Amino acid sequence: MQYWLVKSEPGAYSWQQFEKDGKTMWEGVRNYQARNNLQAMQKDDMVLFYHSVSEKQVMGIGRVVKTAYPDPTASDDRWVVVELVPETKFSSPVTLATIKADPRLDQIALVKQSRLSVMPLKPAEFDTIVELGNPES
Repeated sequence: MQYWLVKSEPGAYSWQQFEKDGKTMWEGVRNYQARNNLQAMQKDDMVLFYHSVSEKQVMGIGRVVKTAYPDPTASDDRWVVVELVPETKFSSPVTLATIKADPRLDQIALVKQSRLSVMPLKPAEFDTIVELGNPES
């Protein structure tokens, strides 16, 4: 199993909408490195859902239910989508400031490659953020 983080501006597509929809096609990615990350996703990989720009916080966990296929919103077959479902909303969203302050996350792609919209996570990074998002667990 692999672990990922995907970013969305909450005004464009929020965690709340993701939960309401129950499933989404992660479309519109137009960066080659992010596209390569989408292509690397496998069924049942776990994905952290991050609200970018205004909120800058991880909202919860999703799961890959369908691997990469051509993005129907693109006129070029090089762009792909995956399908995700929501799994768990964090009891306490994990802010970017919290992530930056935690020494266990000092090499996370979210900080090192902050403009990338789809990025891999190491298992320990994923577990740390899940722990921070569910402090009572």
